Amino acid sequence: MHHDQIGFNSKAVHAGIIDDPLGSAVTPIYQTSTFSFEDADHGARCFSGEEKGYIYTRIGNPTINDLEHAVAKLENGYGGIAVSSGMAAVNTVYMTYLGQGKHLVAHNALYGPSRAIIESIWVKFGIESTFVDATDPINVANAIRPNTSLIFLETPANPTIGITDLEAVVAIAKKHNIPVCVDNTFCSPYLQQPFDYGVSVVLHSMTKFINGHADIVAGMIVAKTKEHYDRLRPVMVNMGCNMDPHQAWLTRRGLKTLGIRIDRAQENAMKVAVFLENHPKVEWILYPGLTSHPQYELGKRQMKGPGAMISFGLHGGLEAGKRMMNSVQMALLAVSLGGIETLIQHPASMTHSKLSSEAKKIAGISDGLVRLSVGIEDIEDIIADLSQALDKV
Repeated sequence: MHHDQIGFNSKAVHAGIIDDPLGSAVTPIYQTSTFSFEDADHGARCFSGEEKGYIYTRIGNPTINDLEHAVAKLENGYGGIAVSSGMAAVNTVYMTYLGQGKHLVAHNALYGPSRAIIESIWVKFGIESTFVDATDPINVANAIRPNTSLIFLETPANPTIGITDLEAVVAIAKKHNIPVCVDNTFCSPYLQQPFDYGVSVVLHSMTKFINGHADIVAGMIVAKTKEHYDRLRPVMVNMGCNMDPHQAWLTRRGLKTLGIRIDRAQENAMKVAVFLENHPKVEWILYPGLTSHPQYELGKRQMKGPGAMISFGLHGGLEAGKRMMNSVQMALLAVSLGGIETLIQHPASMTHSKLSSEAKKIAGISDGLVRLSVGIEDIEDIIADLSQALDKV
């Protein structure tokens, strides 16, 4: 049966490219830096591109290519490019589409380093940028300049859980012939497939939901078309931010259970969200599965489920957030997200603590904001842990 004719979970298990001659049930790890040629002519043909073959792991490796193929299939894309981290994916996209005198339009609530590196590093090379609240597509349209060469989005946004209307932004971008890149980390291809809305490039921190076990750091870029793939791939190869074969093997193993892990985490998250929405210590909550979310209908239309990420605010601000962080017992007080374990963090005192009050306000980071990545533990235990922590706030 062809991979295009099977369901998501079947693809996640079977959509690889390796048919091991020894019959291995799992993808072998080709833990090698280089590959030998049959003879000089074979080597010449591989280097010239006349014949497909492996040369050097920075350029290509069977274990890595297997993962690239699988994720691209799940995203309905042309091809995947596996890299060493989520930020390697972000910077490969920036390097490909930005240049001296070019302009970036991006969501103002991007993953922190995705924005920080533009404003601290890329600006030194003549890159201009405008960060807007992309949950209103008019803001994106108004920010476009004649030199805009990339629109970069993250939806739902991190950690504000704002949702961007991809179809509307792509329609705006097409009028100006600007590619749109979406960081799809929060949803994974299981819950959202941006290519269905005309997006050009999708990227992931596979450290999160795709791997799902908090034991690797990895990134992936997926191109919708061969044209975009052919622009991106050489940049990754020449930057040298390729993935390691063992890293790829672990990520491929995690990918196989993506759907069932998200199903369980999402089911838990919905129950946690209802609990939090009704708790007197909680001032507000943002979760796409609640009708109180300002973009609830858009989320239902664009996403196949509300996911496992919740942001909520505590009465009492900064000190209340710290007290809750110091009181959780089962949930891990840690950055990152998308693992099988429940993770909790307080941006104002942790990841965004060095930002000024004004900068936090612009990014939508209130002092009482808590970000929760709901795991697959027993729901009764998750809620009991949050309940006893909130009692101490």
